[in-house]
Order: sequence, then structure tokens, then C-alpha cells
Amino acid sequence: MYTAIKGTCENGQVTLEEPPPTLGRAKVVVMFLVDEEANQSIATQRKGVRLGGLSGQGYRIPEDLNAPLDDLGEYQWHAPLDQEKV
Repeated sequence: MYTAIKGTCENGQVTLEEPPPTLGRAKVVVMFLVDEEANQSIATQRKGVRLGGLSGQGYRIPEDLNAPLDDLGEYQWHAPLDQEKV
């Protein structure tokens, strides 16, 4: 049986708004419902790479980026050509 109880989590401490249905040992699942305002403040604190962050700074992707590498030619398998379809 599943029972949902509202509560709040502050500084790692969970406080339930009502008593649990059992006083014995029970497994629980905790879901965090983040407010949009709180979510915005967390997003501004995160550090990392922003997509497009290096544009206009002299970095570019080479035109032949997806070209096959000659060094690996002996490891690549090529299907034989079917002479009837050529």
C-alpha cells in the first residue's frame, strides 16, 4: 500500500505535515517538487560549459572532421563491389 504525505525539506531535514500511517519500520520514496523561483536560483549557481559559449572566439570545427582517417584504413572492412550491379 502506498501513502502520500506532504512535507518540506530544508537543509537536508525532512518535516512531514502529518503523522505517517505506521510507527514501525517502513521503506519510503522521497520526491522533491522544486519551485520555479528556487529552480532559477539554483541554475544561476551552476558552473559548466554553455552551448555556443566559444563562438566568436576563434575556435572552429574543421571542414574534414568526419572524413575517414588514413591511419585506420587497414582496419576498416569494405564490402566487395558486386560486378553485376555496376
